[in-house]
Amino acid sequence: MFKPYPLKVGDHVAIVSLSSGVLGEKFAAHELARGCQRLHELGLTPVTMPNALKGLDYLDAHPEARAADLKAAFMDPEIKGIICAIGGIDTYRLAPYLLDDPQFTAAVQSHPKIFTGFSDTTVDHLVLYQLGLTTYYGPNLLNDLAELGPELLPYTHQTLSHYFQNPTTTAIPSSPVWYEERTDFSPAALDTPRRSHPETRGYEVLRGNGRVTGRLLGGCLDSLNSLLTDTRYPDEPEIARHYGLLPGPASWHDKILFLETSEEQPTPAAYQTMLQNLKCAGILGNVRAIITGKPQNERYYTDYCQALLTVTRDLNIPIMTNFNFGHAYPRTALPYGLLAELNFDAQTLTVTEPFFAGEATS
Repeated sequence: MFKPYPLKVGDHVAIVSLSSGVLGEKFAAHELARGCQRLHELGLTPVTMPNALKGLDYLDAHPEARAADLKAAFMDPEIKGIICAIGGIDTYRLAPYLLDDPQFTAAVQSHPKIFTGFSDTTVDHLVLYQLGLTTYYGPNLLNDLAELGPELLPYTHQTLSHYFQNPTTTAIPSSPVWYEERTDFSPAALDTPRRSHPETRGYEVLRGNGRVTGRLLGGCLDSLNSLLTDTRYPDEPEIARHYGLLPGPASWHDKILFLETSEEQPTPAAYQTMLQNLKCAGILGNVRAIITGKPQNERYYTDYCQALLTVTRDLNIPIMTNFNFGHAYPRTALPYGLLAELNFDAQTLTVTEPFFAGEATS
């Protein structure tokens, strides 16, 4: 794996819409403005890529336009980071336009840049992981930088600030507070705080003790499952197999698998089925440990924990839960392919190497 450099004040960062085109809709204009304002406050210059604001219908019909924006961002030497607008459901459609394009693959490997996002952006992370680039399963524009409250959520702000830093190791603590998803995203909701709750669980151990080390790999469970079986897009598993989007069983031997669930809040039965599909694909039986993100609004938390234990009972995999990544708020960033240590006795997660290239700091 090769790493990008950390961001610096004054850097240009690209905004890309790689799945949903909602960022370009008129009803999201106040969110776009808020997200760009926050980037300026961080000392960054946002660059909206040519197709990113063309709206839902256009980007749904033109996956090649979405892919072209990502390619252009990697090829532009002035751009140092790439921020996804939001997730979606059909990011897999970009794979042929990216992995069949030698200019794109050469640009990624010659000009590594910070790439951040979550949800169905999982598929883009896996494309870039296949090319050897460390990317970051973390904040995006609409969900995080465009937070409608009066300020960025403090824990998420720390995550974004870390993109400017490069310590030798990074402890990823549990947030002392978690937040519910909003139901009103209109201009009337600007500067209204999210509903918050004190974190009473922290990281929870479902199984295991001692220390486990491994390289981080994973994403949104719904998106990973869709690469294996998808009734909405029957060609997705075929494209996934053709382009090797989901790493094969042997690739998971040294991995800590991270999983979280989408805003669709799958039922416990659906969650268990998706886990079983990963097990049948040879993934669960090969990993060193599993960590899971807090479900959005904590819905089905206990049921999901029970499903994890049930599906992995014969595998005896160490499992720790309730981390702050994925669709619940606030959000950390997990770096693909980097070495991490889970301490099951202390209930901690530490990335044990620098996030970025260049000189590490203390």
